[in-house]
Amino acid sequence: MIPRYAREQMTRIWSPETKFRIWFEIEAHAATKMAELGIIPRDAAEVIWAKGGSAEFNVARIDEIEREVKHDVIAFLTHLAEIVGPEARFVHQGMTSSDVLDTCFNVQLVRAGDLLIDDLDQLLVAIKRRAIEHKDTVCIGRSHGIHAEPTTFGLKLAQAYAEFERARERMLAAREEVATCAISGAVGTFANIDTAVEDYVAEQMGLAPEPISTQVIPRDRHAMYFATLAVVASSVERLATEVRHLQRTEVLEAEEYFAPGQKGSSAMPHKRNPILTENLTGLARMVRAYAQPAFENVALWHERDISHSSVERMIGPDATVTLDFALARLTSVVEKLVVYPERMQANLDKLGGLVHSQRVMLALTQAGVAREDAYRLVQRNAMKVWEDGKDFLTELLADQEVRKALSEPEIREMFDLGYHTRRVDEIFARVFSEEH
Repeated sequence: MIPRYAREQMTRIWSPETKFRIWFEIEAHAATKMAELGIIPRDAAEVIWAKGGSAEFNVARIDEIEREVKHDVIAFLTHLAEIVGPEARFVHQGMTSSDVLDTCFNVQLVRAGDLLIDDLDQLLVAIKRRAIEHKDTVCIGRSHGIHAEPTTFGLKLAQAYAEFERARERMLAAREEVATCAISGAVGTFANIDTAVEDYVAEQMGLAPEPISTQVIPRDRHAMYFATLAVVASSVERLATEVRHLQRTEVLEAEEYFAPGQKGSSAMPHKRNPILTENLTGLARMVRAYAQPAFENVALWHERDISHSSVERMIGPDATVTLDFALARLTSVVEKLVVYPERMQANLDKLGGLVHSQRVMLALTQAGVAREDAYRLVQRNAMKVWEDGKDFLTELLADQEVRKALSEPEIREMFDLGYHTRRVDEIFARVFSEEH
């Protein structure tokens, strides 16, 4: 985790203190159920909770023990025994390290997922507000980076809203998929532990029992989770890239908020660079990169190996912390985005009316002209605008072949911008609700 791109609430989930607290809760809940089943003394479970529940686990001490024993769970259990005393011999009865590690990892992923879902909720609120604000702000739509036909800035944002709504649904599904618990013992056979213990621990930790584990929880669940993070990050990049393009000097239809006292360049005092959205593009690349090793973690040897372990110690915190930061930053960008409707109109007018070419072509076909001929007639006049800076309407009105099919009022009517925005309310109703 890089502090520059991290927020405290998410990083806290992955702190050693949080991890050891979760480990303790897993062990203590298991002890409670074992006591109920008569496997261990009831007073032993009570002592475990009483002494361990109020303890501050000493991370440095656990690390010191691990340097000797070379095993993190054993190091924790040794330290817990120092705190609990003789009753600690009943801790971890019939369990294996993966029961603790995997269940804890899933608890952390679920908690991280909850924060990411909340991040998405806040982003959706911001996008919706700005989309409604600019529902009727007409601008040029582009394909291949080239002027195509008119759209509205609100529609651009409505598209982003729909995409991040899908992202939220995917996050909910990924959270549910990874929210499982395994307390099944060595190779997952429950030979030394009752299945009721797993059921109880799962319930207490807010998880579902893993239907079948092989000492480890199947890593296809985690692959799906990290793949979802990667898709969400790609959506972040898509909107960030749009802002970056719109802020280019030659376009300048919108730009990131530039605060008083902010400086854009160490060399050029005039610069106002899209640094936030460029940063988001880079962060999205990193979140996507974390998905690939999660895929490779699916294929473990036989019932288990630990080739996945080192990977997950890195990608668990890094992917969730990075995406959390990126979503919060994108929300801020959207909330403060400066929009220039006058510049949008100027760019819309830049090609002398060529944005209406399709409508003219369709009108010619409706008037009886073959499509190939209609395309030729419109393109012939459009190229004069491209190459010589002519006015498209003027050229069409002067073209005798065009005038044979369409009258001057009919041609002029083809240049009404309102034609291109007449379905905006209908689209907004699809994306948001009928009230808009």
